[in-house]
Amino acid sequence: MSTDPGPGNPWHGHLRGSTGYRRMILALFAAGVATFSQLYSVQGVLPELARDLAVTEADAALAVSAATLGLATSVLFWSLMADRMGRLRTMTIAVLAAVVLGLVVPFSPGFEWLLVLRFIEGLALGGIPAVALAYLSEEISALHSAVAAGTYISGTTLGGLAGRLVAGPLSEFVSWRVGTLVVSVLAAIAAGVFIALAPKPRGFTPVPWRSPHRIPLWKKLWMNLRKGPLLVLYAQGFLLMGGFVAVYNYLGFRLEGPPFLIPASLASLVFIAYLSGTWSSRTSGAMVARFGRLPVLLSSTGLMAAGLVVTLADFLPAVIVGLLVFTAGFFAAHSVASGWIPLLGVGGRAQAASLYNLAYYSGSSLFGWVIGLAFNAADWPGLVLAVAALLVVAAALALAGLRQRRPAGDGSE
Repeated sequence: MSTDPGPGNPWHGHLRGSTGYRRMILALFAAGVATFSQLYSVQGVLPELARDLAVTEADAALAVSAATLGLATSVLFWSLMADRMGRLRTMTIAVLAAVVLGLVVPFSPGFEWLLVLRFIEGLALGGIPAVALAYLSEEISALHSAVAAGTYISGTTLGGLAGRLVAGPLSEFVSWRVGTLVVSVLAAIAAGVFIALAPKPRGFTPVPWRSPHRIPLWKKLWMNLRKGPLLVLYAQGFLLMGGFVAVYNYLGFRLEGPPFLIPASLASLVFIAYLSGTWSSRTSGAMVARFGRLPVLLSSTGLMAAGLVVTLADFLPAVIVGLLVFTAGFFAAHSVASGWIPLLGVGGRAQAASLYNLAYYSGSSLFGWVIGLAFNAADWPGLVLAVAALLVVAAALALAGLRQRRPAGDGSE
């Protein structure tokens, strides 16, 4: 018995157009909505949260960081659980735990309790991104895995957008507690859709804890960390996500200052640009099937760079267009890179995907803060230059480390 289906496993995955394929797509889309609506809902209510709990803006932002830190911390644990208990069972436990915690968070008696609950909620939320792509790659035909992965990523973008846009207005008119509670209820509904529709796993057999065939976790991690192409893909998540988060972290400050002078309540609407990512992450799968993974990855990174340059204009419509292009490029690149990971994973697909998520959220945490120093020193042009440098490094690494990769049977190249 092995931790991944081998040559003896006759299962080749649900074909596009089949009932199993449609159920898988809808289930993972719902899982993405359930996860990321809760993860980012607090980001849309930070001003009201700060006033209500009498904390500074910087301290209030810790409510977001606590959850993302919990998620990054837990992905390796959840990947291990997925090998032992099975992909679907692990994801079901994780999403149910996250929903329960999400319903408790709005009733936090104080700021410290809020941070603790958000961290624990993040620990639970990590079970979805840690396992989803491994589950998908084992249950969907390799010929259609890129399209399926893109659909899952589009669900994460819609979830992130919905969490911010639902909670934000409600926090202004009612309270941040009501706003986040409504998001958690919506996440619970999405979780129910996932549990009801997710097809029974057929492409993976869990390995018992005491099995002599069990591969130690450290060995699985090392097998993936020493493979060059995987390291390049981890770098894509680390660098591209870092630049993406930095742009969204500081664009609001730019729009509130001259020459725009837009009120904070309206500036927060820039998150609507996430809709371009919902579209592009789904479209990138079809582009991969036609042109190959590497060309689409490089083109998407170039699209990010083009949109980033357009945001330098002191003309609001141009800034919005630039942000739409930048966001579309990012989610297309993320969809390609994250969907490629399980196909190259060695010894454990769940661990390979979890390492990508670890790099992805580490880049968010690091560059989301570091690039702020460039913004403070040289305003928006300084930020654009710093993010552009990340994009250049990411593209150079992809061109050098992925050029010869032609995964057998994935239909991408």
